[in-house]
Amino acid sequence: MNASLSTVTYAVQDVHTALPAAAASASSLWDRFVDGFGGQPDPDAWVVFVTAALALAAVLPAGAWRIARNAVTITHEGGHGLVAVLTGRRLDGIRLHSDTSGLTVSRGRPTGPGMVLTAFAGYTAPPLIGLGGAALLATGHIRVLLWVATALLLIMLVMIRNAYGVLTVFVTGGAFLLVSWLAGPQVQAVFAYTAVWFLLIGGVRPAFELQGRRRRGGARDSDADQLARLTGVAAGLWLFVFHVIALASLIGGGSWLFGL
Repeated sequence: MNASLSTVTYAVQDVHTALPAAAASASSLWDRFVDGFGGQPDPDAWVVFVTAALALAAVLPAGAWRIARNAVTITHEGGHGLVAVLTGRRLDGIRLHSDTSGLTVSRGRPTGPGMVLTAFAGYTAPPLIGLGGAALLATGHIRVLLWVATALLLIMLVMIRNAYGVLTVFVTGGAFLLVSWLAGPQVQAVFAYTAVWFLLIGGVRPAFELQGRRRRGGARDSDADQLARLTGVAAGLWLFVFHVIALASLIGGGSWLFGL
């Protein structure tokens, strides 16, 4: 009986010791979460220039672009999927392929504003999301940007319908999550600025690639061609709009990142 009482006494003491520690840990996590919505200090000036150079190194060389383009495809197809849901269409799934192509399937009216906006969202998503990211970074919300990106990638993961797509989105989302929770402010700044620069710069190249393929007689079922069939406006004009949005986002976002 005495041994049993001693065991109970020690167990109660352990509980009393563990509860404050758990509460303190939860409080610390909550404080960190709340603090993340406040502004972080501006990074050193070199961060803006070095991360822009890193993004250029991922976009301009053909070899690096073949790998890095997967991130643009994730954003492109995510843009289709997000706008499809926002316009009331039913999103059946998203597939991402190792050749950096992708496919988003949604159900609803085959014509009308919802379908037009869904088709329009693909090529415009990377530069516009990059522009939004630049706005967050310009106001010091580095951790907020990382959290928003993580949340969007986790939501997108649910809609992926092939193994390669699951792998690429899981790895990308995991990288954002690890950096947002485990890395220090300087590493977070480098990661966030590189990601935003990449979307701004990398968002320009796909429209030029599509223009080149169409000039050679290919890609006749592209987003621009689908928009032409939906609206009666020539595919070349839609391509021009893609170029304008991408270049304007790069100029505007780059100005914010440089503090101009």
